[in-house]
Amino acid sequence: MDTKQLRELILTELSNIAPEIEEDEVPDDQDMREALELDSMDFLNLVIAVSKKTKVNIPEVDYPKILTLNGMINYINNN
Repeated sequence: MDTKQLRELILTELSNIAPEIEEDEVPDDQDMREALELDSMDFLNLVIAVSKKTKVNIPEVDYPKILTLNGMINYINNN
């Protein structure tokens, strides 16, 4: 999966979890939880959905690496 496809996948899953968020509101390099006011359950649901779709296990210890959109993309691409 290339970076563009992965970005679209993450944004799609994010819109499934928080439909009020517009794609252009999602910052590339800011903590998505803070920037989009996601609670911990929404973030966890995003991680689970992306993990299932990409078949990449994301352990809780690695969550700090995936707090940003670019961080999540890079993590998935490198694992």
